[in-house]
Amino acid sequence: MAEFGIAAPSVKVAGNKPATATGKALSVVALRKTYGDVVAVDEASMEIAAGEFVTFLGSSGSGKTTTLMMIAGFCEPDSGTITVGGRDVTRLAPQKRNLGFVFQQYLLFPHMTVQENVAFPLTLRGVPKDEIRRRVGETLEIAGLSGFGGRKPRELSGGQQQRVALCRALVYRPPVILMDEPLGALDKKLRDQLQVEIKTIQQELGLTVIYVTHDQEEALVMSDRIAVMRNGLIEQFDTPRELFERPKTPFVADFLGAANFLPGRIDKHDGEHTLVRLTQSGTLLKARRHDLPSGTEVKVAVQPGRLRACATDDGFCTGTVEMATYVGTLVRAGVRIDGGDGPLVRLEVPAGRGPVAGERVGITADADDVNLFPTDEKAG
Repeated sequence: MAEFGIAAPSVKVAGNKPATATGKALSVVALRKTYGDVVAVDEASMEIAAGEFVTFLGSSGSGKTTTLMMIAGFCEPDSGTITVGGRDVTRLAPQKRNLGFVFQQYLLFPHMTVQENVAFPLTLRGVPKDEIRRRVGETLEIAGLSGFGGRKPRELSGGQQQRVALCRALVYRPPVILMDEPLGALDKKLRDQLQVEIKTIQQELGLTVIYVTHDQEEALVMSDRIAVMRNGLIEQFDTPRELFERPKTPFVADFLGAANFLPGRIDKHDGEHTLVRLTQSGTLLKARRHDLPSGTEVKVAVQPGRLRACATDDGFCTGTVEMATYVGTLVRAGVRIDGGDGPLVRLEVPAGRGPVAGERVGITADADDVNLFPTDEKAG
């Protein structure tokens, strides 16, 4: 890959993955922050293990950045505690917490070289010059920037500048690194590359990272666990797979996977499965076992990529394809379900197997991919 005509160096991490994490554990207990009558963060609690990559995911106003700023010390909580490596830092000033921070804006000193920018945190801490030189060199090599130390920020591409900002946060080996949408200003191709590079560095060095983004795909790719936030609350704190395949609320199902929601009623439980009578079609759909009692009104939630088009006799419902859009490896289709004002169900199927507009199709899914929620639970 080339950036402004300069080949981007690959990440180089010497040695094998450390046996133990170099980062430290972080604990947040009942963290709360209000602004007048607005509750920005409402009793947020989580335990983050040493060497774990955790992402705060949510839309604007969800509380993710406010939570990060309280951990960093830039925003004082109304109540609650923040502990890093067993040390209570709740009321400490930011500089006394010794945490690394990478912003979306690179905030590099334009008059300094790359080497001087990366060395700045060590210089502030009074580290001897020989030690500074050694650690800056090691850190630049980790990020694939060994040959860039003498350049000024204006001579670098956006991706290279972001690597320098990451090096500046890494160089003094903080117990936790906080990242506030650090890739938001980059184009998709470069963002995808840096996602892999940041994750590789984090894993190889055993860093504890807390990352903020509103990009669902970015969160799924990079995280060990994700805290999905809405209106100051943590809706679910779980692994990417559990969030995507086993969402605990309709909001999580919709926000993380743009789920289809179909109304229905639980008909009965049959062994390992629950049978749902769909309101629109009157047909039965098989879902994985749920503990909701028979007769419960539910919303059937299925991600577009877990639905399949099939023969009309084989699906749990039928409909007419209203739109089919080719997007490279996928075809995104919208199927209007039969029966009154049937909903438009979204499917994502491999290109070459996708239905075409006007086609009559059935829709099916594996029972294990079907989630059920009581109708009084809102998607947000």
